[in-house]
Amino acid sequence: MAVKTITLDLEAYELLRRHKKGKQSFSQVVKEHFEPKRTIGDFRRALDEVMLSEETLDAIDRQIEARRHDLARAVEL
Repeated sequence: MAVKTITLDLEAYELLRRHKKGKQSFSQVVKEHFEPKRTIGDFRRALDEVMLSEETLDAIDRQIEARRHDLARAVEL
C-alpha cells in the first residue's frame, strides 16, 4: 500500500485525533468522514450486477426458513 506524508497544524491534528475510535487509524478516520456515503441507488445498481443461480436462491430460502424455527438466543456469559 502506498502512503503519503501530510503536515497538519496542532489544531487540525487534535480535531482528527478526537474523531478516532478505539484502534482506528487516522486513514480510517479520514475515509469515514470524507468518503461519499452510499445510497440505496448504489445498492440497487450493485444488485443489478449480481447473478445468482436458482439453486443458490433456493438454498438461501431454505436457510431463512430454517432460522424461523430455531430463533437465536442470547449468550449467557
